[in-house]
Amino acid sequence: MSLRRRTVEVLVAAGLLGTAFAPPAMAGEGPGRAVPLRVATYNIHAGAGMDNVFDLDRQAAELRSLDADVIGLQEVDAHWGTRSEWRDLAAELAERLDMRVSFAPVYSLDPETPGAPRREFGVAVLSRYRIVSAENHEITRLSTQVPDPVPAPAPGFGEVVVRVKGLPVHVYVTHLDYRADPSVRTAQVADTRRIMAEDRAPGRQRVRQILLGDFNAAPSAPELAPLWRELTDAEPGGPTYPAQDPVQRIDYVAVSKDSVRVRDAAVAETLASDHRPVVADLLLRR
Repeated sequence: MSLRRRTVEVLVAAGLLGTAFAPPAMAGEGPGRAVPLRVATYNIHAGAGMDNVFDLDRQAAELRSLDADVIGLQEVDAHWGTRSEWRDLAAELAERLDMRVSFAPVYSLDPETPGAPRREFGVAVLSRYRIVSAENHEITRLSTQVPDPVPAPAPGFGEVVVRVKGLPVHVYVTHLDYRADPSVRTAQVADTRRIMAEDRAPGRQRVRQILLGDFNAAPSAPELAPLWRELTDAEPGGPTYPAQDPVQRIDYVAVSKDSVRVRDAAVAETLASDHRPVVADLLLRR
């Protein structure tokens, strides 16, 4: 039995995935057939669990159990500080999971000690497939690193193109503003749609797009409504935050309506972060 099939059966037995979550091999990969892809999104809380204890081993084990081909991560430290032991979390997780990595920092600060690596915090994509290209886009942000911030363009909206069974796939990972006032999120959604629309320029072949992230808003939030014009929410069927007794769904897998189909999606039950991950099985249309 394949690792992927075992993972699915374990998650189904645990009640974490629906029975429609079949191993991608069952979907068929012949000429003209849709190509299966499993994706996940996870806010890793800088490596700390719901108990606020830093434990990257615990998170690596949870990510491995999802058996995802592509993973979007939020709240990722790279040599940031003592809370994550000055480690490069994206690089370490990629190495442990034997995946490729692209890191898109929101903040990149001078080191506290001359000659040390820069202190960075942002989002990342892990991929089993080759990353053909990567870009760190700017969207509107309200910085947490300066006094009296005002909304302004800043990096941290990561995009990679991966090639899956010969098909190019655009994967975006984001972390939207957490404040109760939705005005910054509204601007961020507009920026997101503009960036994604550029990849769907007229004359291009079918563009497969997957948006992964912590949106810090419920699916019905007015500021998210414009996203659903072009994207389909995978709708995993359960809340994701906080990880202990969650009450809100703020973590998302969303896909382009005309080129990617959602077969199934679920929220995995774990306390390895203060969020729960979302995992989805997709079909990429040729």
